[in-house]
Amino acid sequence: MAHPVDEYVGKRVRQRRWMVGYSQQQLGEAVGIKFQQIQKYETGMNRISASRLWDIAETLGVPVTFFFEGYDGVALNNEADGTEIQNAKGDLLADKEALELVRSYYAMPENQRRKLFDLARVLSDVA
Repeated sequence: MAHPVDEYVGKRVRQRRWMVGYSQQQLGEAVGIKFQQIQKYETGMNRISASRLWDIAETLGVPVTFFFEGYDGVALNNEADGTEIQNAKGDLLADKEALELVRSYYAMPENQRRKLFDLARVLSDVA
């Protein structure tokens, strides 16, 4: 069974990889491993060594600490099926739609992003 920290770090790798638009194949090639290994890292099936995590962080343009942000060390028990669920407070990036929205947002030119941001702020004040 995978350790909750390995699963959490793997999810953060997948989120960041997706945010920057890399496939598992592209990330694997960039860090010198096969895409199947990236798959195992992302599911938490295999642990990521410190040096490999460093390479992944460099490739994805984030500090190593990014992969641990939001982890509070508490695994919750899912009473319905007895499995453990990681308690990641405010893990908005676990939602694929939110990831796609953020990715699209940063693909826009700065002036358009600012206008969209202002519009979203006005609309959220109305709701």
